[in-house]
Amino acid sequence: MPTAHTNRIDTPATSRLVGVRPKLALLALLVGIIAGLGAAIFRGLIGLFHNIFFFGHLTIAYDTLKHTLESPWGIGIIGIPVIGALLVAFLVKTFAPEAKGHGVPEVIDAIYYNRGVIRPQVALIKSLASSISIGSGGAIGREGPIIQIGATFGSVLAQWTRLPEWQRLVLIACGAGGGIAATFNTPIGGILFAVEIMMVEISARTLIPVMIATGAASFVGRLFFGDHASFIIPPMTLHAATSSSFRVFVAYALLGLVMGVLGMLYTRSVYAFEDFFDRLPGNYYTRHALGMLCVGIMMFLLMKYLGHYYIEGVGYATIQDILGGHLTVTWILLLLVFMKLLAVSLTLGSGASGGIFSPALFMGATLGAGLVNFGHIFLPGLQVSPVGGAVIGMACMVAAGTGAAVTAVVMIFEMTRDYNVIIPLIIAVSLAYGMRYLLIADDLYTLKLTRRGRRLPKSMESNLYLMRGALDLIQAPFLRIGADTELDALRARLATHRVLPHILLVRDGRIEGIVTADTLSRELAATGDGSLVNHANKHYSIMDERTQVIDLVSRLRSDGTHIAVLVQGAPEHADADDVVGLVSWDDVMEHANLPGDLGRALSD
Repeated sequence: MPTAHTNRIDTPATSRLVGVRPKLALLALLVGIIAGLGAAIFRGLIGLFHNIFFFGHLTIAYDTLKHTLESPWGIGIIGIPVIGALLVAFLVKTFAPEAKGHGVPEVIDAIYYNRGVIRPQVALIKSLASSISIGSGGAIGREGPIIQIGATFGSVLAQWTRLPEWQRLVLIACGAGGGIAATFNTPIGGILFAVEIMMVEISARTLIPVMIATGAASFVGRLFFGDHASFIIPPMTLHAATSSSFRVFVAYALLGLVMGVLGMLYTRSVYAFEDFFDRLPGNYYTRHALGMLCVGIMMFLLMKYLGHYYIEGVGYATIQDILGGHLTVTWILLLLVFMKLLAVSLTLGSGASGGIFSPALFMGATLGAGLVNFGHIFLPGLQVSPVGGAVIGMACMVAAGTGAAVTAVVMIFEMTRDYNVIIPLIIAVSLAYGMRYLLIADDLYTLKLTRRGRRLPKSMESNLYLMRGALDLIQAPFLRIGADTELDALRARLATHRVLPHILLVRDGRIEGIVTADTLSRELAATGDGSLVNHANKHYSIMDERTQVIDLVSRLRSDGTHIAVLVQGAPEHADADDVVGLVSWDDVMEHANLPGDLGRALSD
């Protein structure tokens, strides 16, 4: 039997108190304040590096709603992103590899696979690396870094104060939601983002701290950024663009479907470029420099031929141009969609540090406005304006790209402050999310974890689910075979099986090890041979077959194992013949409602 860890975890389901604890509420307030301050400091750093890189000025003044003026460096602007790339590579590689990329997947990974523990240096390195990436021209956003910075502070504060794990996870959600709320001035959107993406339990004791944090972060953010919407829309423009005619709703429904396709392309493209750069010769420095050299060339060409850098940084100036009615040329709008998609893929794929939220807003606005202009060619009387198309497009791309559909609707409403947009938003966003999910199940956040073999639960269940028997978790049957079985022999034996089993390796009536279905799938797909025992996991937990889901999860986490062996009779005296089912941690994550007898042994 494996040696169990001695520490016990105070999980949400086993905690004695169900109310909000005063200490947790106070810490949530502190996290919210720090998240708001962090957002302000981070935006100041972006402005500082942007002015240094583009103009050689030492100032933090930077209005993202206005286009960057042409740099005095001329063609030398091509090298600015390269310099930034080298600095980012040094920071990330030397101090905090977790700071690479768009940040949110690392926070989610810490929640589900590292008990909410995030290293404190991540916040500092993420702040510096992302502000350099964005300030030097990287086509990325500031929201992902702010989320990671806020979540890191929440985790570190919980570690310092020795909070139980469930409260640590709550403070992480407080930091993430607070960061979103402060940077966009969307307190409700910040709460919903925490709920949809970060939280593992929804109850009064977890929601109230998040509400406290997002409220505090929004207040602090307004002190620095003002109490106004993120984008300025001329009065009545959006109202006229969101009439309730049937043709308008059909147009927005079609727009949502197209945005879902773009969301899929966005998700695929970022990781396709990441794979491409990983295959290139050289190292992190040379690959990232090459990617940012391409971005620098694109920036220079756009300035030369269209008058603005357009794709550099968060891109809010371009969005504001569209919403203000200043950018209406269809071919430019559609060109910018492609250019931004290519630029953000080059930036993140080559190893930058920054978010995917702002590029989603940029592409949604440009494609939405461009498609509306294009549609007017065929339907001149259609009562849809480019502004309406841009606003709906932004929400659709956020939903399709991040998977946070409800957050997208509420945040765009908070950012525009026009209630007329709600019904079209709901229709288009739902279809965009559904189309992207139909084409690819993962979004930009979860695909990174899926590629690492990290599975996440597809939904949050009530406590009634936790009270079910552990046998109900079983996703695959198990096969009891001899420990000396060769891979080639097993490959032939399972050739006709539609569902791969977990493998229970037995020697002289004793359990020799476990090979999960996922491990088996990888080994069977490989061309190698050898004894199956070489691929077995010998670290598992033995439990009674009557164990409930809540106890199984607690036991796996306290033992530090990922496989539960369910047996008849007393677990301490069990042998291979007593095994009635195997449950892996992936089964727990999937928690599909399959019949329990699926896990009965396929014995020899």
